[in-house]
Amino acid sequence: MVKVDDAVIARWEHAGSRFEVLVDPTAVQDIKDGKDIDLADKLALDQVFKDAKKGDKISEEHLEKIFHTRNIAVIAKEIVQKGEVQVTTEQRHQLQEVKRRQIVATIARNAMNPQTGAPHPPARIEAAMAEAKVHIDPFRPVDAQVQEVLTKLRPLLPIRFDVVRVRIRVPAQHYPRVIGEIKGMGKLSDEQWGSDGSWSGILEIPAGVQTDLYEKLNARTKGTAETALVK
Repeated sequence: MVKVDDAVIARWEHAGSRFEVLVDPTAVQDIKDGKDIDLADKLALDQVFKDAKKGDKISEEHLEKIFHTRNIAVIAKEIVQKGEVQVTTEQRHQLQEVKRRQIVATIARNAMNPQTGAPHPPARIEAAMAEAKVHIDPFRPVDAQVQEVLTKLRPLLPIRFDVVRVRIRVPAQHYPRVIGEIKGMGKLSDEQWGSDGSWSGILEIPAGVQTDLYEKLNARTKGTAETALVK
């Protein structure tokens, strides 16, 4: 369970009553992002309050009347989903930093420079976000904020979300150790076996992971893999 000092207050007002729980801020972020999180071990206290700071508890009878259950984890999840989150300034800054890193990683993975076809390094994206004074909402889903961030970055960076298709050729002896990783990185098609036993295929991946792909192939095949962008 999360410590009381590390928890945030999730609050929902309904039918003239206020319902508050003390919950792990990371779990709140996950729920706001649409993830299915069980809050059973994410609460600081297994209790719903009228006022968490004063310790005023709500009776189980009243909880059952409103939520149709006495399961605190289920009730807490509904409060988080429907209500608002009260955080300190320090907590908000910490949550914003986590969300900012998630947004940067998403953009770096999926975006490219349309002028060169190369991905933008995370550091370049971070610098542009700072210059554009991008505001990050710690409790809005990453996907909901990425497009807004891209709109602010485009005056500063040539940037576009895109996918690329890479033709990969691997010598037969390296195929077993790379095929699983290749399939895990994108959509694979047009697999072929050469007369020399080599394997080839076309991998469709987010533009931003090209460098990661090439580095992994070189490491696994000792530089013998061949790659080429497919138009």
